Amino acid sequence: MYAHKARRRRGVLLTPQGLKKLQTAKSEAEIRDNNGHRYTLEALSDRTGLSVDTIMKIFACEVGVDKQTLKHCFQGFNLVLEQSDYCFPELPQPYQDLSNNLSVVEPEPEIPEGQVPLDSRFYVERPPIEANCYKAILQPGALIRIKAPRRMGKTSLMSRILQSATNEGYQSVSLSFQLADKAIFQDLDKFLRWFCASISLGLELQNQIAEYWDELFGSKISAKIYFEQYILSKTISPIVLGLDDVDRLFQYPDLADDFFGLLRAWHEEAKNREIWKKLRLVVAHATEVYIPLSVNKSPFNVGLPVELHGLNQLQVKTLGDRYGLSFCEQSLEKLFALVGGQPYLLRLACYYLWQHRISVEELLSTALSSDGIYREHLQQQWWNLQQNPELVDAFAQVIRSPQPVELHLQQAFKLQSMGLVNLYGNQATPSCRLYAEYFCDRLHHPPESIVS
Repeated sequence: MYAHKARRRRGVLLTPQGLKKLQTAKSEAEIRDNNGHRYTLEALSDRTGLSVDTIMKIFACEVGVDKQTLKHCFQGFNLVLEQSDYCFPELPQPYQDLSNNLSVVEPEPEIPEGQVPLDSRFYVERPPIEANCYKAILQPGALIRIKAPRRMGKTSLMSRILQSATNEGYQSVSLSFQLADKAIFQDLDKFLRWFCASISLGLELQNQIAEYWDELFGSKISAKIYFEQYILSKTISPIVLGLDDVDRLFQYPDLADDFFGLLRAWHEEAKNREIWKKLRLVVAHATEVYIPLSVNKSPFNVGLPVELHGLNQLQVKTLGDRYGLSFCEQSLEKLFALVGGQPYLLRLACYYLWQHRISVEELLSTALSSDGIYREHLQQQWWNLQQNPELVDAFAQVIRSPQPVELHLQQAFKLQSMGLVNLYGNQATPSCRLYAEYFCDRLHHPPESIVS
């Protein structure tokens, strides 16, 4: 006998309560923000960051929409989507009878590594960041700058911004500068050819570098011509470029100065020329800009700045709930005290708790041991640190002192990009007790000097 699989319910609908709640907020916003005039569908689209078609579906309550979409709509009116505000559409026969006899089986959690998949229920939003980004990317010539240490969720957020744009009919390309060979960064012309060719590949366009590159004008103007006359001219819809790990260019100041100046120039072009309004940029970097860039040439002082911080305790509890873990207040505080709000460390802990069905206290008791869950991550951090002796010495100062330590700016930024320290100006403290205690042994400092 074959077992039947439960049919997946597509999307959710507003309940009468949820519809009334949304309509009331909309009416109040029309009085407060729109001189009492009713919002057009286009105005609602601008306010929520959703397409007109999606807005119509939500208010019609006939076709299911993604729960995340409904959440964005509510956030547009400063509302919080609650469970009582939505429901699943009725399943047609014979699935209704079948679904009554079957429990919904949630997919198993994915192994916590790298980007959180787009369809993962284990991505925890940090309002209002996502909603602001989804709205900002719809603006002509948009530029969004995401800054956060490694493993804090930059790539996961970027992928969701690009997906949001794709849902609006935009084309999107994600490009990580970690993919480029070191030799590429040694020469501006070679780098810009690689960059333009990579974008063409991502858009499934033929490489036409040879046809548009002109040595008389130089590589920067050639790159602009390539984008303007080829890439942007080939499409009616906007194009969103997600540029990840751009701080790799900081190691090559001359190249960085030229390339970042080019991005800034393209962003400024959108203010004057229609074709450049189609180009939208999302730039992610792990560290502060520690190389000198002209104020008028830097893309890091324009657009929408987004700085990702750690999860707060409520968000950690939300993450635990999605793993089916019921954190008591005491356990939550103990976990938070060890790893702070660092998303990767928290995801790893939740996954391990879910997998082994043990208590938080049991997990914490072996966290720093040779067979603890963080052993590989801590060893990798130690190896990264050892690649730069100056950083070892700087971090040793931070570990040694019970007070924040003032570091050389470049060292402070690099340690922050690794996620090892929190910065207050250029004064550093260990980012979490896990790192403080682990590196205490390796940097040969007595335990009593560790900042709790």
